[in-house]
Amino acid sequence: MSATTLLGALLPAVPLAAGLVGLLLPPDGGVGRESARRAAIGLGVAGAAGALLVALVLLATLDGPAESSTTWVDLGGLTVTLGVRLDGAAALVAVAVTTVALAVQVYSVGYLRRGPHDDVDTDHRYPPYAAQISLFTAAMLLVVVSGDLLLLLVGWEVMGLCSYLLIAHDRRLPEAPAAAVKAFLVTRVGDVGFLLGIALLGVSARSFRIADVLAYDHATGTLTAACLLLLAGVAGKSAQFPLHTWLPDAMAGPTPISALIHAATMVAAGVYAVARLWPLFEAAPTALAVLGVMASVTLLLGALAATAQDDLKRVLAWSTVSQIGYMTGALAVGSPSAALFHLLTHAAFKALLFLAAGAVIHALGTTLTSRMGGLRHTMPVTFWCTVVGLGALAGLPPLSGFWSKDGVLAAAEDAALHGAGPAPAWVGWLVWLAGLVGVALTAWYATRLLLRTFFGEPRLPLVHPHDPPGVMRWPVVLLAVPAALLGLAGFLGWFADRLLPADVPPGPGEPAVGRVAPELVHLDPALLLPLALTAAGAALAWARWRRDPAADPATALGPLRPLFARAFRLDDVQHTLVVRPTTALARAARTGDEVVVDGTVTGSGRAALGLGGGLASLHRAALPRAAAGVLAGALLIGVAAALIGVAA
Repeated sequence: MSATTLLGALLPAVPLAAGLVGLLLPPDGGVGRESARRAAIGLGVAGAAGALLVALVLLATLDGPAESSTTWVDLGGLTVTLGVRLDGAAALVAVAVTTVALAVQVYSVGYLRRGPHDDVDTDHRYPPYAAQISLFTAAMLLVVVSGDLLLLLVGWEVMGLCSYLLIAHDRRLPEAPAAAVKAFLVTRVGDVGFLLGIALLGVSARSFRIADVLAYDHATGTLTAACLLLLAGVAGKSAQFPLHTWLPDAMAGPTPISALIHAATMVAAGVYAVARLWPLFEAAPTALAVLGVMASVTLLLGALAATAQDDLKRVLAWSTVSQIGYMTGALAVGSPSAALFHLLTHAAFKALLFLAAGAVIHALGTTLTSRMGGLRHTMPVTFWCTVVGLGALAGLPPLSGFWSKDGVLAAAEDAALHGAGPAPAWVGWLVWLAGLVGVALTAWYATRLLLRTFFGEPRLPLVHPHDPPGVMRWPVVLLAVPAALLGLAGFLGWFADRLLPADVPPGPGEPAVGRVAPELVHLDPALLLPLALTAAGAALAWARWRRDPAADPATALGPLRPLFARAFRLDDVQHTLVVRPTTALARAARTGDEVVVDGTVTGSGRAALGLGGGLASLHRAALPRAAAGVLAGALLIGVAAALIGVAA
């Protein structure tokens, strides 16, 4: 194992060790409550900081794809390995994951203490909380560096378990456990397909090692079926239609966990998995067509739902659903580099937005924008950081989201107009048009969110909000830097080159940087259309608010507002078509088990008891009755003997 691959193995190992040791701490503090909390803070921050340091060293020293593995299990020629597979994209994503994880660990120290509207001094369950964040981080990093599909699946599933535990962390909220169960079950539905897809690829290639799976010449039908099954898991983890319904409800969890899930772990895992296995999807245009339809529907669904939400965190949740649609759309039109570029910028500005939202919630004690307003004067640091985050989300130049989102739109336009990419041209048209509509919608709801939260008159006059303490403020301020400037990295050749999938080499005589850079950054007249749509969306929201600053710009949606607020009632459809029949089937199975199976067992037992009781009552007959029986028997025997003697 080389020094580079050793760093790759250390990436998940460092936070894993911190998480496992943290789980040994008293979960509720007990007698040494403060000492347990301090130990948990130290372990969580040290684990995240150590992983970030390893990721930065790996990024600086990795000069090309590197891999190391050892055979773990060989089942009749079907090989399972333990190892890492590293490339530039893995190093960049690892830096993003560990940066957000460190910000969340530090931010949580202040967020999970007593706030102005809390009725407890501190979160007494902080030790398991910090440990679970470390395990969550380790699981995502395992997905990032894994060189074997089964090892990747382990990280994939551990993330699901950690998300369940962290969303349900605050047991005082009745909706938190229900949201955790929903997230766990919905993502499990997709994970069944993901597991079957991995099994199909491993059996076909006779190995689960990613390099072997990518190099093997799979049959067309097998490859298409496997890719479609993998997309089921991607839809679940990355909250894509129709398995998107868990993500908005997951806002019941602590706000720092929302930042971790949305920016760096679960929702990014699906996009990264497709990019990791890109050569397989590139050879399966049917799967890419399905992905393109899924991406376009999700992109518009999330944007439209975000326009009508009153809950601050749910606006950001639906924006995540929409932005992941841009990433999967870029994959569908054949540009994994653009997808990964937007994944990295989204990690920066979405983590910033959630942590800034947490500062607002911490100060006001509410998540409803209808009870906010006028905060730009009392919370100036939070205000300007939110401006940067929402500007990047809306695609305002020169912030990071502008460059990465334009890269997605340019790839879709090229696929639509010139037939570039492995998917059919109509997929390019679908993603491009949906992306352009999404640009205007994103600008509209981002402007509405900013105006409703920070402008106008305060709607809670008795509350005196202020910027959060330093332990919460500095992570927000520092995240504003990549949210603003990371997009400019697209101009750097080494950055663009690292986002090129390792298994897609440049063409003959074609330098890698020259081939990749146009996929990331585009300086041409095509930029004017998304800029105009951004300006139009923002102007419409501002004009509606300017007319009546006390009113919600969402009133412009008219009768469509309730429909958008309920996300086209797809949750109700899912409840009707899936939850109710499943519940009815479960009740029928329970009734059958209790009545038929248990009834048979219980009935046979009762019959045996009844028979035994009858025999016992005969056995316990009174002595006179027994004596009479004996005499009667003797008499009968004597009469029979006499009759036999006479007859003889």
